[in-house]
Amino acid sequence: MKKKLIQEKEKRKIVNFFETDSFIYKSILKNFNFPNNIRWNALLHLSNLPQNSRKVRLNKRCTLSGRKSSFNSLYRFSRLVFLRLARQGEIVGLKKSS
Repeated sequence: MKKKLIQEKEKRKIVNFFETDSFIYKSILKNFNFPNNIRWNALLHLSNLPQNSRKVRLNKRCTLSGRKSSFNSLYRFSRLVFLRLARQGEIVGLKKSS
């Protein structure tokens, strides 16, 4: 699982590096006030960005176990890790209800 977490960190670095470029190219592409040749060049530059620079390729993973299914985005833990930490009392402000 650690290998998956390391790969996910690397993907996030790549996405953050290319985020401003893709935002600029997309805004030029959607703006109809620019001439068609500038918009066409923006589309070409956008398509030449690496595939791993897309936000869609990122997965939300648990920070401890690396599990991606049943992920709680508020605490950034999977369901199993969250229950284990709650039972041990390591999450502040959380008590068992019964």
